Amino acid sequence: MTTTEHSAERTALPSGPRGTDGGFGRRCLKTVIIFLLIAIPAGYLYISAMQSRGGSESKKEQAAASGLEEGWPTRLQRRLYEVTVPPYAEDVASYETNAWKASSLFLQFTTTREKFDKWLSDVGSSPAGLEAGEVTIDEDEAAEVGWDLGEGHHWAGTTVEQDKPKPTLEITANLDDPKYPRVFVVSTTTP
Repeated sequence: MTTTEHSAERTALPSGPRGTDGGFGRRCLKTVIIFLLIAIPAGYLYISAMQSRGGSESKKEQAAASGLEEGWPTRLQRRLYEVTVPPYAEDVASYETNAWKASSLFLQFTTTREKFDKWLSDVGSSPAGLEAGEVTIDEDEAAEVGWDLGEGHHWAGTTVEQDKPKPTLEITANLDDPKYPRVFVVSTTTP
């Protein structure tokens, strides 16, 4: 066989087993790619859902364990729940809960008696509206943020009820030191 015949024979032979292995390999590759295109996004969605679910549970656990978060509520929270904080108030802390039927903002602060009286007027009540010995925040609400509003203190409280969707404010003040009341507020909105 001459070199020319030998090279012509080589070109006539198929370069690989196309009919058997090539088609099977492509089908496997397509199957793997389709599986990955479905599995990877589904996996990310599952992980994201679990993190989101775990995040809300861990926030609730964290709030229950550590109580309120130090600092003023955001401007948006103050506007939604129609509460303010008196200027130069101390020990300010807040915590927000959101549920399907109602959302609440828990707020505490210590201020002077004069600023507390003005604050009461600002939220739609008055110093005369406070009832001595009255704790308007129930035990379940208080327990949610670790407040102890039990006996042994000089309490005074009032509730500011408004038409929906405006919030209802439960206000309880510790007047052990009448010059510097410690104020506890739960503002609840229902749709």
